[in-house]
Order: sequence, then structure tokens, then C-alpha cells
Amino acid sequence: MLAVLCVLFLYFHNPVCGVFQKLYCTISDSCDCDFKPNIRDLEWDLYKNLYGQHLAQDIVSEEVTRFLQNKNPERPLVLSFHGSSGTGKTMVSSMLGNHLYGSAMSSPYVHQFVPTLHFPLPGRVKEYREELKSWVQGNLTECARSVFLFDEMEKLPPGLIDVLEPFLGPSHVVFRTNYRKAIYVFISTTGEKVINKMAVENRQAGQDREEIKLADLQEAIAETVYNSNTSGFFHSSIIQQKLITSFVPFLPLSRHHVERCVRSQLCQRGSCARSDVVEAVGGDMIYTPSPGKYFSSTGCKAVPAKINLFL
Repeated sequence: MLAVLCVLFLYFHNPVCGVFQKLYCTISDSCDCDFKPNIRDLEWDLYKNLYGQHLAQDIVSEEVTRFLQNKNPERPLVLSFHGSSGTGKTMVSSMLGNHLYGSAMSSPYVHQFVPTLHFPLPGRVKEYREELKSWVQGNLTECARSVFLFDEMEKLPPGLIDVLEPFLGPSHVVFRTNYRKAIYVFISTTGEKVINKMAVENRQAGQDREEIKLADLQEAIAETVYNSNTSGFFHSSIIQQKLITSFVPFLPLSRHHVERCVRSQLCQRGSCARSDVVEAVGGDMIYTPSPGKYFSSTGCKAVPAKINLFL
């Protein structure tokens, strides 16, 4: 015990604390030892590998940076990703895990929920609420720097997610647990019609894609997810109490963006020079609306399968 105390003293008071941090982390289960945020790499990943999503790039980068710079945040960071399938929502959530923890997405402090797997039966909402509350509370007690990812929110039984309301508000301690350093990400296709409509109108007006602003979509997305009975946030108190830090729109992808996805995938396979495959896959996608055919109906989601057909 004396040796441990000496190590801790040196860790907090010695200029060469990095050496003692490594030693401390070899004898400790502290989650801070795995929490190694690299904002610069996160930003690089967002701007290099996420295509056609200037809003998501800026919002995620700015909100995560602001949140981590505050050593004593008043509330957790709560982001809600919205947009069509294949536009990058899940990829960005993975980027967060990859650049916040030393063991990336395999970190025990990154928690993922999929409704069809974890909450498959609508008739058991009451039971699921108790389980989710207990699970989140338990993990926050173990590690305040936890990340919770909720995928396919449109498939979540209504009323279930409201059990998280006490964890998302401005109180300092809930259920004797400090929860303010956690990050929550909700992922959903709900709101895609509002987002896609804005993108089509922007394109038809001959305007640049980057002219679309968050202010043009934020309130419309919030209203849609609150009023849609296919949304996990249907009539949710979380929306009523404005506990979402930011709604993040993911815009539909044009052929240009799809072809960038194709080239990136080809390079990962060692076939960067195959421009013929890039052209073939880009031309084989289905584009909407008609007339116009501006955007891929499946974003980049079908790209790996299409590459297998033409490679």
C-alpha cells in the first residue's frame, strides 16, 4: 500500500508524471487510463474520411472539443445523428470511440445499444426501462468517462429512452453518481425527409451544398423526431426539456461523394488505380428524386457489395 501511495504522490506532483502514469495504469483499473482523447486525429479523420457532410464535420468537431476542454461540465454531451442510410452516421460514432480511448471501439467504456437486439419486445418497455437505467448508472459509477451509442433509434419502443432524462440534465449528481462527463450519441433515420428536402431545394436553386446551415434544419429535425410515432423520441421529455446538445444532420450523397467512397474502399484493397471500377459503381447506383436524380438512395452503404461485382 505504501508503494502505491508513493506512486500516486509522484504521479500528481512530479514533472515526469507520464512515466508514473504508465506505472500507475499497470496496477490500476482506472478508466482514465484508457481515456486518451486525440482531438486532432478525430478532426483529421472527420475531414479526410467523411464525405459530403460539412455540417456533421463542424458540429461534432466543435462540440466534442468544447466538451472535453471543460474539466467540470454542467451536463453530459448529447448528440443526435439524423439522415438517410449510408451517409456516415455510424462511421462518425465509431470515430468518436476510436479517438477517445486507447483501446478504441473495443474499450469497455464504449457501450452500444441496438433496439432489435437489446429491446426487441415493445410489451416489455417497463422492464427495459429499469434494465437500461440500472445499466447506465452502473457503468457511470465504474467510469464517468463513458460513451453510450444508441443505434436505430427509429426502432426503439416509444417511452423507453425517457428513463435517461435524469442523466442528461443539469443536476450535479444523480443516484449518487457523477454523470456529467459522459457522452451520448443517438443515431436515427428519422428526419431524413426534412433533411433530404432541404438538400434537393438547395440543389435545384443552384446553390452550393455548403450553404446549408444547421439553423436551417435544427428545429425542423427536433419537431419531426418529437412528433413521429416511429421515432424513439416520440413525445419524449428529453426533447421537451431540450436536453439534446445538438441535432446533427447528415445530408444525402451525390454521385461525386459515392465515387469518393468507392475510391477509398479500393485503396484499402490495394486497387487505387481502378478508375474503371469507380465509374462503374457510381453509375450503377440508384439516384433520386425523379426528375433530377441528385442523390444516391443508399448513400455509400452498398459500395462494398458493388465493388465486389465490378472488381
